[in-house]
Order: sequence, then C-alpha cells, then structure tokens
Amino acid sequence: MKRPDARLERILATLAILIIGVISLVNVVVRYITGGSFAFTEEFSVFLLVILTFAGASVALRRHRHIRIGLLERKLPAAGQRVLILFQGCCGVVVLGMITWFSGVMTWQEYQWQSLSPGLGLPQWWYLIWLPLLSTLMLLRQVQACVERLRRESRDDT
Repeated sequence: MKRPDARLERILATLAILIIGVISLVNVVVRYITGGSFAFTEEFSVFLLVILTFAGASVALRRHRHIRIGLLERKLPAAGQRVLILFQGCCGVVVLGMITWFSGVMTWQEYQWQSLSPGLGLPQWWYLIWLPLLSTLMLLRQVQACVERLRRESRDDT
C-alpha cells in the first residue's frame, strides 16, 4: 500500500518559497533603481515564512525526517520500541493539538476584534488562519507517521 504523502503541504511550501523569492528580488531591484523599497514585502515575507515553516515541518513529519535520537529506540526490545514510538506519537499529538487549539482561538479573537495588520492594514486573521489549518495537517501527518512506524515495527517482529 502506498502511503499518503504530503502533496498539499509540498505545493504550499513550494509556492511560499517561490513568492518569497520573487518579491525579494523585485524589492532589491526597485531599491537599487529608486533608492526606496516596497513596504508590503516584509509583512508578506514573514507571513509566507510561517506557511513555509509549517508546510515543511508537515512534509518532514510525513517522511520521518524530523530529528530524533534513535539510540534508545534501537537499544530497546521490540515491545519497548513500540511503547516509545507510541509515546513519541502521543507527545507530538498533544503539542500539535495545543498549537491548533490556541492558534484557532487567537485567529478567532483577531477576527472578532477586526484587528488590522500594521503594514498594509489587512485583516490580521487572514495571516493567522493558516496556523490552525497547517498545524491540523501536521497533526494528521503525525498520526500517519506514528501508525506507519508501529506497523513497520510489528512487521519486523514476525
């Protein structure tokens, strides 16, 4: 069975890095020619970097590329490895669940207060809505990765 990949997150990360590159290049050229720069580029770049970070982390979760210390895992017997993998997965779910919850609350508050961004005056929730959405995707990828690792461990036992 082919494991589901993080295609949506890969597309988001690719678009984010591409747009960051384009607006940074245009800003440098404009600054070189005119001596001034576009005001919106920093606000958009920070926003896109958050998307890039969360999307990239989600892809890394799905592909088992996050940093973890495998020494203890390798030294444990098979049953201990399963317990440790489950513990790691649960810790990830708790942390990502908290990020999802609190970023959702923060986004909802910004929507209710009708806060505007400092640079462009856009609704602040436009930037923040991506946090709970992408952390929910990360939560899904965490569960997928944990289940896949547990299945692989149980196959290795037989």
